[in-house]
Amino acid sequence: MDKNQIKEFIAKRVAKELKDGDVVNLGIGLPTLVANYVPEGTNVFFQSENGFVGLGPAPKEGQEDPYIVNAGGQPASIIPGGMFFDSATSFGIIRGGHVDFTVLGALQVDGEGNLANWMIPGKMVPGMGGAMDLVVGAKKVIVAMEHTVKGNHKILKKCNLPLTAAGEVDMIITEMGVIEVTDKGLVLKEINPEFTIEDVKNATEAELIIAEDLVKMEI
Repeated sequence: MDKNQIKEFIAKRVAKELKDGDVVNLGIGLPTLVANYVPEGTNVFFQSENGFVGLGPAPKEGQEDPYIVNAGGQPASIIPGGMFFDSATSFGIIRGGHVDFTVLGALQVDGEGNLANWMIPGKMVPGMGGAMDLVVGAKKVIVAMEHTVKGNHKILKKCNLPLTAAGEVDMIITEMGVIEVTDKGLVLKEINPEFTIEDVKNATEAELIIAEDLVKMEI
């Protein structure tokens, strides 16, 4: 798979986690693609920290509305009944525990469910954004990312970049598999049949527990 195919594959698998009536926040980058793959018949309310509930999929070229963009500044649509509000209300929704789950990218995740996704020391930092609030306020935190970067591990024994939050990640979804964060460690629950268990282990620095009921990853 090329990079675009990997991103679509991950986004489609994340979308399978969506349940009818969920309020979901999508982080910038890869997670925003999830809105394009909502299962048919499932009504999901996408919340964006820049002041929306009810964001829809990306509009077709030429049909963009400059006033409707996601948190990453990319054109978005709004579903019937969608709402617009200020940042105070938006973060009240997040901090008040009204977001069922958030989907975020990551620079690093580790075996304890720690997340680092906001800065690399010495490089330009655009800002924390809503990530710190989201990972603490959402009921479930899903990290959606490529398994490695330029061959380097992203799922580590211990994060070495500044943390966004400690112990808040519930699930990691990559092109190689679906990993749950548990009290006992990281459990590989689903595997992409294009890879072997050894492939996934070699691409993961943290120790992986292989689920007894390991199944094929499907989208």
